[in-house]
Amino acid sequence: MKDYSTEADARILIDDLLKQAGWNPADKSQVQTEVSVRDTSNKIAEPMSSYASNANQSTVNFNAASLGKADYVLNDRRGRPLAIIEAKRTAVEPYTAKQQALPYAKAIGAPFIFLTNGELIYFWDYGNDDARIVNSFFSCRDLERIVEMRSTRKTLATIEIPEYYLRQGETRKVRPYQRETMQALDHAVELGKRRFLIELPTGTGKTDLTCLYLKRLIQAGRAERILFLVDREQLAKQAIEAIQDVLNQYSSYWLRPGMVKQEQQITVCLLQTMIGRYTEFTSGYFDVVVADECHRSIYGAWQTALTHFDAVHIGLTATPAAYIERNTFQFYQCRDGQPDFAFSILKAFQDEFLCPYKFATGITQMIAEGAEIDDEKYDPSEFERKWTNEDTNKKMMQEFDRLAWQNYKELAPGQNTAPGKTIVFAITKHHAARLAHYLNELHPELKGQYAEVITSDVANADDLIRKFKREDYPQVAVSVGMLDTGFDCREVLHLVMCRRVRSPILYQQMRGRGTRTAPHIKKQKFVIYDFFGNHDYFNDSDTDVFTGTGFGHAPAGERKPQKEPHDLIELGLQDEWLHAVTYVEVGPIGERVDKRDYVTNWEGTVQSAAKDDPIVQKIRCGELLTEDEEKVLADKLNRREMYFNEENLRRAYRQPGGNLIDFIKAALGSLKIKPREEELTENFQAWLVSKNLTPQQAQYLSLLKNRGIARGRIELDDLFQPPLSILNAAEMGVELFGERGLKEIITDLNESVFIVKAA
Repeated sequence: MKDYSTEADARILIDDLLKQAGWNPADKSQVQTEVSVRDTSNKIAEPMSSYASNANQSTVNFNAASLGKADYVLNDRRGRPLAIIEAKRTAVEPYTAKQQALPYAKAIGAPFIFLTNGELIYFWDYGNDDARIVNSFFSCRDLERIVEMRSTRKTLATIEIPEYYLRQGETRKVRPYQRETMQALDHAVELGKRRFLIELPTGTGKTDLTCLYLKRLIQAGRAERILFLVDREQLAKQAIEAIQDVLNQYSSYWLRPGMVKQEQQITVCLLQTMIGRYTEFTSGYFDVVVADECHRSIYGAWQTALTHFDAVHIGLTATPAAYIERNTFQFYQCRDGQPDFAFSILKAFQDEFLCPYKFATGITQMIAEGAEIDDEKYDPSEFERKWTNEDTNKKMMQEFDRLAWQNYKELAPGQNTAPGKTIVFAITKHHAARLAHYLNELHPELKGQYAEVITSDVANADDLIRKFKREDYPQVAVSVGMLDTGFDCREVLHLVMCRRVRSPILYQQMRGRGTRTAPHIKKQKFVIYDFFGNHDYFNDSDTDVFTGTGFGHAPAGERKPQKEPHDLIELGLQDEWLHAVTYVEVGPIGERVDKRDYVTNWEGTVQSAAKDDPIVQKIRCGELLTEDEEKVLADKLNRREMYFNEENLRRAYRQPGGNLIDFIKAALGSLKIKPREEELTENFQAWLVSKNLTPQQAQYLSLLKNRGIARGRIELDDLFQPPLSILNAAEMGVELFGERGLKEIITDLNESVFIVKAA
């Protein structure tokens, strides 16, 4: 790699970075270089004054003393200075140029400063904050928007928190903890904090609360463009629905993998999609970034899509603080274990904001006995074969059905159709199909409509989910992996656990499917039918609720050791044993197909379609699709006998972050695989942005990065070997971080940046 050691070399990189941000360095109305700046300090008192008066101080007052030359001046569309760029050679830490650049910016009235050596970029809104590392230059539109918002900004205290709001056609009251959350955020925002972590249990209205707060930020002139990141399709659907309901006066859309980017105020996007598309946006494109289930986003390669944006970041999680990694607290600028606002599930039950539960008694726990397996990475189909059979499947469904029909009126006196909405959690797709079959056998008069399988291989899964939520039938949804998190149906009265769960996070997510209140059916409680004894494993009971931060005291429960949090936190695939097996389950009965055969069939199908399918041809040519085209393509590929969908393809390719368009490009051989050096550099930059480091620490770690790229990891011994020993890296590292801190930061670098993903 070329060493851009001179300032002139650094400017080659800077020009390229400016082009990527939408600037044209050859257009002198946009970008000026080597601009002579004269001392007008007696006239310029505030960074915005020249900008507001439309004066260009670099061309007036020739009798004033010369301050020197600004390397770059970026102008707005009316020719007024927006920002200056102070360029340094690569070996120089750009932060040190602050005091050199500040007089230039003040003299010409530019409100912003960029400090860069071509590798690190600092953005300095010097009238309001200190300089901070960003991933890219801002566009002209970004900077103009910040200036415009600054001129109309209001104090958040002047924006009234509403008592009520409209949602899904009904008037909802803003709950006390929602009000307290908004007040806590207001206070932190006014103090200048830019990142916030909110912990609220499943079912307490995180999405509604977020929409209400985003509305406050927009009304106060603190936000115009907003990104809402989620990691599951179901969460994206819920987010866009809530946004278009609560924030209907602002434009919004769901950015899908193959879609053309739209200039709307609010963008909803899957994290998996943004990982491949964040370079289409400048770091200043969004004013606010919301990350739902954020504890799964701040580690490894996933953080790249998040840290790219220099925005106000709001992280939402239902996971108790004890199970959130330190990196999450660090990214959101919180003390370890202390979110900006937290509301406990126990308090939510106590205040009746969540519906309590009880466990069905008298059911046969014939499966739990002897079914204990220590290894998480077991084969689910083998587990199903060993611990269930036709008789046990029938017996589970008979016992659930009998009890549910007996007690549903006690649970919800206003529920008219028996037995009330039910989710059955199965082990495999084949298992789900068998359980649904037995339930429908119990009610032949309903002609197969009593229970429905809802998995990724059901072509009309969205329609079935909509029917389950809004119509009398199906009463029972049987699923594996699709409805255990991110699924919202307030009327659920029964949860049937026909599978083993050992992740405390997943267990609480599954339990949370029933906790939402439903006053319209007078919902009092819901029942968990736990045929695998999961609640005994977690010592959970209706009188001593398992909260994930300790253990309950259920009399029958033997205390189990907690697993380390990092073993439990995964993006999208909560059950990593599905990631480890050699097959993909496809179709309505869960046929097992070897992953290699599945990929071969996929590639053949796509290559054949590329000959005559206009949508696939567009992808091959690198063109983006409309929303309708993407839906048509997804439906066509997921039809019977093929079952090519994102979930199956992610398992087959062992790529939990992949999307349909990526997999099509891979099949066509047109997917650009980033060179390892480029991928690691991006990961490092994202990791660096997520840390609260001093400029000297950042510069030091940039030196170590190159060693890590060359060797695949960094060892302490490397600090004592050339070329790092020549730079006195060991002594410098201890001075900057302390001996223990240096070891910790190197370990973090190896685990977060230079980690090699399993094939």
